[in-house]
Amino acid sequence: MPIFHIAHKDDWHAAHDVGEYRISTRDATLDQVGFIHSSTAQQLPGVAERFYATDEAELVVLELDEAVIVAAGVELKYEDAGNGELFPHIYGPIRPEYVIQAREAHMDSSGRLIYEAAEA
Repeated sequence: MPIFHIAHKDDWHAAHDVGEYRISTRDATLDQVGFIHSSTAQQLPGVAERFYATDEAELVVLELDEAVIVAAGVELKYEDAGNGELFPHIYGPIRPEYVIQAREAHMDSSGRLIYEAAEA
């Protein structure tokens, strides 16, 4: 099953070049938080609205292969976000080979996430 992570486009491109992405969520790193926040397809719009509605940076939505992440030996846990809803957390960096597709994205004027298919 795919899971998703929203990233600033510049951060993803820089990380892709060095072989790993280490941003947990907007303005926080993997080292600071201990894991990388991600979401299911159903959770993605809500996450975008809560954390990126006012973000003017170019975004990408990373579609990640959960099985490849786990097969690489990276711990992936579904954990309570404090409201009973379980979100996937990746306890390690995202490597390019975990990415099925990177979709260019932006927030529209009403704060909704808009994204299109693009190459990883």
